[in-house]
Amino acid sequence: MLLELEGVEARYGPVQALHGVSLQVAEGEVAAVLGGNGAGKTTTLRAISNTVRRSGEIRFAGESLGRKGPEATARLGIAHVPEGRGTFAELTVQENLRLGAYTRRGAAKEDLRRVCSYFTWIERRRDQQAGTLSGGEQQMLAIGRALMAEPRLLLLDEPSFGLAPMVVREIARTVQAINREQGVSVLLVEQNARMAFGIASRVYVMETGRVALSGSSSELTESPHVKAAYLGGSA
Repeated sequence: MLLELEGVEARYGPVQALHGVSLQVAEGEVAAVLGGNGAGKTTTLRAISNTVRRSGEIRFAGESLGRKGPEATARLGIAHVPEGRGTFAELTVQENLRLGAYTRRGAAKEDLRRVCSYFTWIERRRDQQAGTLSGGEQQMLAIGRALMAEPRLLLLDEPSFGLAPMVVREIARTVQAINREQGVSVLLVEQNARMAFGIASRVYVMETGRVALSGSSSELTESPHVKAAYLGGSA
């Protein structure tokens, strides 16, 4: 396993957000976490990238993350694309991408070429301010910036949020291509169940800070609870 969480708890001040969360992501796997608002999905990603106060055990490539800060976690090969995309609106597309490589040494030209192969519009619009891009383009830029760090694990928080179905399908195809061609493992947090089931081999369903269900995509699409709550009553 590339990523392992065992009994992870997290809180915001007096409010406990995670209650003993355990999950795994294998090397080269796409795994998804589903759940409604307040289920603890985003907090789970923040616990992995060490941007929230937490306890329990998190191991990456067999090494305990312990109390490593976010930068140290990023240097290990974990790239986090937060909810809301997190692009730097006042910077250009190219400047945003260069920031993604800050944890690396040496030239990043090959990585920039690779990002442009996934998002072909970037090459001709690299001098455009990121804040003037559409929502879908900003999401793609955020993913591209994460790839510039050459991650082993990509954490994606609600990449489909607020986007048109056509753009969601394009992002889903790109995530699959990155996983297949680069061998990057992905932990995807989503409310869009159909997108998640379409690209993930393993799915965790979270409710009120706990993992309520887990299994393969094919197994969970047959679950009556999942059908009713996330797939509109039919698989």
